Amino acid sequence: MNTVGSADNRALVDALTKTGVEIRDGGDADAVAGVRPAYVALPVTAEETAAVMRAADEHDLAVVARGAGTKLDWGIAPYRADVVLDLSRMREVLEHAAGDLVVRVEAGCPLDDLRAVLAEKDQRLALDAPVPGATVGGTLATATSGPLRLAYGTARDLLIGVTMVRADGVLASSGGRVVKNVAGYDLGKLLTGSLGTLGVIVSATFRLHPVPSRRAYVRAPVSGPDRAHAATQAVLGAQAVPSAVEYERGARGGGAAVTVLLEGGADVPARAADVAALLGGGAETRDEPPAGFGAYPVGPDGTLIKLIAPVADLPYVLTALDAAAEATGLDPAVRGSSGVGVLYAGLPGDAAPDDVGAFLAALRGALASRDGSAVVLRAGPEVRDVVGMWGPVAGLGLMRRIKARFDPDHRLAPGRFAGGI
Repeated sequence: MNTVGSADNRALVDALTKTGVEIRDGGDADAVAGVRPAYVALPVTAEETAAVMRAADEHDLAVVARGAGTKLDWGIAPYRADVVLDLSRMREVLEHAAGDLVVRVEAGCPLDDLRAVLAEKDQRLALDAPVPGATVGGTLATATSGPLRLAYGTARDLLIGVTMVRADGVLASSGGRVVKNVAGYDLGKLLTGSLGTLGVIVSATFRLHPVPSRRAYVRAPVSGPDRAHAATQAVLGAQAVPSAVEYERGARGGGAAVTVLLEGGADVPARAADVAALLGGGAETRDEPPAGFGAYPVGPDGTLIKLIAPVADLPYVLTALDAAAEATGLDPAVRGSSGVGVLYAGLPGDAAPDDVGAFLAALRGALASRDGSAVVLRAGPEVRDVVGMWGPVAGLGLMRRIKARFDPDHRLAPGRFAGGI
């Protein structure tokens, strides 16, 4: 465990005490990818969050924001982490305009809590939570998504407004239902997936959808990459209007399957019957999701890799996974949205770091010719030390210019993003 940054800055404590923000010493449980902060600040309002950032700016301290802390081991370890800015007390649903299908919510609100509030009006934010306990802000910062992205898009698509605190402690807003826009930038799109390196999200506004009255899950075994692709394409090309098309394959020779989620009203059973006929023998229909549906294929101690490629290249991606596994002796479990070309591969936590590196190199080499990518979302420190978490990234020059514009002193989660941004 490393501690990076100032270990004793009483001036910061004094400055925060005057604003009313609670601050405590950082501990091992507060570490960001193994880097322990000196302090943890716990604001309860956007204004207090801004006060923390102004104090950090004045005292030259680096800040990492967190919600529930479920994904603080994602990305690259920051090279400075003086203060963890804990937003878990900022968990209010600020406005639910049910008639307009819009909600504005604080960043620290857990998605489960938001789901319960919206369900009272038979509405939902159509975002999955692959990591249990995730908050609104953490979901945006990491751009996590799940099966529903096929029908409803990702967090970036559902976000219509955001309020953030800049690195210098200034509050800024952009998008719908806000007062002040930041000219020239779509803050929502920039902040989503930035791992907190451009600003601290304090609240977000989303468009909502009605809760469907009926659901059906149609699951069918598939015998290989070509069959998985054929099943996916058959469903996408039909008039079934699926909300999700998911592929899964277990490690160590576990069987592969495609699961189709259908949502709607009284028409769902008929649509499910049509999909079952499309998928052929062995297809089963159920009202509840199969085990592991929408979850990542590996636990928190394993290496989690996100694979992106064109939907048409699904057989190529699965074959490349098999080839990399055979070459290295590893055996990844695979799960993800075959309908949108996003899969996740999981390797066990006890896999040798050099083997993981060789697996990743083979996979990236194969995907490069198909405009695909393989990004390591999460890995243990030994693996993180020997692999490139991001791999080749286009547009790094532009990303660095944006970082310089928003955070010229590299105060926000420095080094966590691609290229050490």
